[in-house]
Amino acid sequence: MIPDSSIGTCLPAGRERIKLIQNDMWYVYALKSEANGELYIGMSENPENRLIQHNSGMTNSTKSFRPYKIIFKKLCASRIEARSQEKYYKSGCGREFLKKLSDPR
Repeated sequence: MIPDSSIGTCLPAGRERIKLIQNDMWYVYALKSEANGELYIGMSENPENRLIQHNSGMTNSTKSFRPYKIIFKKLCASRIEARSQEKYYKSGCGREFLKKLSDPR
């Protein structure tokens, strides 16, 4: 299989994707640690599989605070839109919104 260099994504060097099926639907998701209540915000084409990776310790940034559960998931039309939304939810206003979702007191 040959990596499709005409995709137009902004992936870091060495992380080229092989396109088997055209899938431009991306999700922004938020996870909450059941160990300490911390939030993790990310983006993925498949948030359910990504949650499995987080909970199995495959991600260094979340390995210490497992297990996680998905508290928020938003479908975006493109990777660029998902990245923009991810930045928003990582901002102060976005984090406040997510905290209210996860702890509606």
